[in-house]
Amino acid sequence: MRIAILHSRYLSGQASGENRAVDDDIQLLTEAGHEVRSWTPSPSAHTLRGRALVGLSAVWSSQAVRQINDLVGLWGADIVHLHNLFPLLSPAAIRAAAGKSGVVMTLHNYRLMCLPASFLRDGRPCEDCLGRLPWRGVTRRCYRESYSGSAALATSLTTHRWLSTFDRVDRFLAVSDFVRDKHIEAGIDASRVTVARQFAWPTIPRKGPGDYFLYLGRLAENKGAATLIEGWSEHLGRLLIVGDGPQMEHLRSIAPRAVEFCGLVRAETVPGLLRGARALLVPSLVYDAAPRAVAEAYAAGVPVLASRIGGLPEVVRDGESGMLLTPGAPDDWATAIERLLDDGESMRLGTGASHLWSTRHRPEHALNRLQDAYDTVRLHSTP
Repeated sequence: MRIAILHSRYLSGQASGENRAVDDDIQLLTEAGHEVRSWTPSPSAHTLRGRALVGLSAVWSSQAVRQINDLVGLWGADIVHLHNLFPLLSPAAIRAAAGKSGVVMTLHNYRLMCLPASFLRDGRPCEDCLGRLPWRGVTRRCYRESYSGSAALATSLTTHRWLSTFDRVDRFLAVSDFVRDKHIEAGIDASRVTVARQFAWPTIPRKGPGDYFLYLGRLAENKGAATLIEGWSEHLGRLLIVGDGPQMEHLRSIAPRAVEFCGLVRAETVPGLLRGARALLVPSLVYDAAPRAVAEAYAAGVPVLASRIGGLPEVVRDGESGMLLTPGAPDDWATAIERLLDDGESMRLGTGASHLWSTRHRPEHALNRLQDAYDTVRLHSTP
C-alpha cells in the first residue's frame, strides 16, 4: 500500500511526543513493507513577514495542497494520513486529498475544538468552545497569548467548518476513548472515529525496583510538575525532572535539593532513564489525551502514577499498572509516591505495567489498527 504521511511538526522537535509518534508510525509502516512517503515541515516565523505567512498557511496552505497533489496525482498514494494540521498544512490538505485517495487523520489532542488544543484556561479545564465557534478563544488570546495567532487559527477552523472540510475525512483515529468522545460531543459522526492507542518499541526491561522517580515532559502549568515539587521531601528520595518549558525557573526556585533538573534529553536516552525509575509521574492538570511516555514506561516494566483526568484512566489501571491520583493535590501525590518506596510494591506494579504493554501497546497492535483503518477506508472508497 502507498501511504502518504503529513504532519506540521512542533518546534520542540524530539521533545514532542506527537513528533516522535509520527516518526514511529513512519518506521512501523515502512518495516511492515508499505511504501511510505512523508512531508513533515517545521514552521519558521522569526520575522513579521514570516509570522504573517504562517498565519495565512493556517487558513489555507497552498504548499500543502501542492505536496498532496504530487503525492496523490504523481506518486499515486492510496492513503493520505494527516496528523497535526497547524500551521503549515491547514485543513486545505484534507480538501486536496479527498476524493482522490483515502483520507485518515489522527486526533492527538483537541485542536479542532480548542485553540490551544488542551481545554485549559487559567489552570483549569475549560470547554467554552466545545461545539461552538472558537471566537471566545480569540478574545482571551488562548493560542500562545496572541490575538493574531488566535485569530488566524479561529479563522481557519471557522472557515473549514463552514466549508464542511472535516466531513471529507474518511476515518479519524483518536488516541484514546476520551479524545474520541470529545470529538463526538463536538459533532463528528461516531461511526467515523475509532481509537488507535499509542505504542512503544520493545526495550530492555527494568531490573529491580528502581532508584528514583521520573517526570518526563514539558514544564508548563497544565502538565502539573509543580504538584510534585510542592509535595516533595527528602525522604522520598530523588526526583528527576526531564524537560523544559516556561515554568522551569519557577520550579527550580521552589524545588528541594532532592529534585534534579535534567533539561531536554535526546529521545534515545529516554529508555535508559525509564529503566532506572521506580515510577513515571504524570501529574497533569488538564485533559491529557494519552501520553506516549506511558506506553514507553510500560515497555520498560515501570509503573505510572497519573492524574485521574482526561484519557489517563484508560491507560493507567489503578492498583495494577500504577495509581490514579487527584490532579493538583500535592499531599495525595506524596502519599502515593511514599508507597512506591516499598520495593515489593514497585515490583508488583512494574509487572502489571509490563503485562499492559504486552497486551495493548506493542508495535504489532498499532500496526494492525492502522492497517485495519486503511483497509476500511479503501474498501468504502472503491467505486
